[in-house]
Amino acid sequence: MPLAISLPTSSFSHFTPRRRHGHAILRYKRFPGARSSLEEPYDKKNQTGVIIIGAGLAGLAAATRLNSERIPFLLLEASDAVGGRVRTDIVDGFFLDRGFQIFITAYPEAKKLLDYEALDLQRFYAGAKVFYGGKFHTVADPLRHFWDSVASITNPIGSVVDKGLIALTRARVLIKSDEEILTAADEVTTIDLLRKIGFSEAILDRFFRPFFGGIFFDRDLETTSKLFDFIFRCLALGENTLPAMGIGEIPNQLAAKLPASSFLFNTRVASIEYPNGSDSDLDPPSVRLQDGGVLKAELGVIVAVEQHEADKLLEGIREPVTIKPARSTICVYFTAEPSQIPVQDPVLFLNGSSTGIINNMFFATNVARTYAPPGKALVSVSLIGSFEDRSDDDLAAEVLRELSGWFNEYSVMSWKHLKTYRIKFAQPNQCPPTDLVKSPRVGSGLYLCGDYMTSATFDGALVSGRRAVEVLLREKGQI
Repeated sequence: MPLAISLPTSSFSHFTPRRRHGHAILRYKRFPGARSSLEEPYDKKNQTGVIIIGAGLAGLAAATRLNSERIPFLLLEASDAVGGRVRTDIVDGFFLDRGFQIFITAYPEAKKLLDYEALDLQRFYAGAKVFYGGKFHTVADPLRHFWDSVASITNPIGSVVDKGLIALTRARVLIKSDEEILTAADEVTTIDLLRKIGFSEAILDRFFRPFFGGIFFDRDLETTSKLFDFIFRCLALGENTLPAMGIGEIPNQLAAKLPASSFLFNTRVASIEYPNGSDSDLDPPSVRLQDGGVLKAELGVIVAVEQHEADKLLEGIREPVTIKPARSTICVYFTAEPSQIPVQDPVLFLNGSSTGIINNMFFATNVARTYAPPGKALVSVSLIGSFEDRSDDDLAAEVLRELSGWFNEYSVMSWKHLKTYRIKFAQPNQCPPTDLVKSPRVGSGLYLCGDYMTSATFDGALVSGRRAVEVLLREKGQI
């Protein structure tokens, strides 16, 4: 007969932080001490302080804040590991991030929570190479690559005036605080903002659409100007990087600082239920698992899953929320011999031609050599959209044909397709109007967090987790 597992105790005064487990243990597998509902059932009578549903960045940030207050929690995760959308897989010795993701070092919340040195961040070139007119043209940050910037001032990616406007835009966002940017009342789409500033259609099509379109997964640049300003500010203050062991090291590092026994993997929540069907009582709702188990929290429940999943769990608790179509992307990975890689620079390549299916690509092993086994190279190519009518093999073949026009055809056609990731919900759609400081409270003892509650960035997810806990603690008189 299976043994019941005791939940982390709800006796706050006797809660003692547990010994931290090693960072490396967490890589790509469930760590020792964590449990699975497939292994052992919970005693339905047990309670904990707070239940968090979802172990992505938002859920981990919430758990981190609770742990700092010595408040016990239980973090439920439907998959086999932490990270949510921020995961890295190992395939044949290659590190494959689940979709194109770059970590910007200037994210303010991330700087408070993460140990950058331990992440061993590997830098991209501060700029990009844009494919246009059959060849590549450099766009460089003049403060980091001055002579490259001077040499590119007359290239066809934009006029001299355009490049001056980039400098003015940088100055404009740097004099504002993050809060001023994210709560600005004069919100428009990014494309409207750029046109209002005075940028030419040439630089919009050849640089801004592929570069910021690759960040927002939105080449039309219908994303809110608030998010553009926030990202532009972070880019001006920080660097584009990747952790040496993959983007998944970011959630792994957060999880390593938390009590392993507070995680429960392979555990899917079926519903959230108030005792009398409404939040009229002061008690938090209970959490019903798909396996029939029921869990209860003394202080509250924090829902830290994707917006569409949150809405399913909140059915009957609140009115349905209108959701804008999510942003989708596809990431196609290829392996190659080092001799088949045409450049050695850690640079992002953009499609400025307005033709083809590729938006951007880079040679991952030029940025982080650790992404491939010794003597091998890894290529990452990003498409925007879902391409539901195209097979993985079909897309991979077209990507190679397209890249044969960018680089040496003989080398490109020798690359081998390794894996394709189709990310249907890559990012919440944040076209205007937006509220990037939404209240996390849903009802008595019930709170939301996730990047759809704030800015659609790593930092937004982290901020939302902290905010959800702080609202909970204020309501419960804990702070």
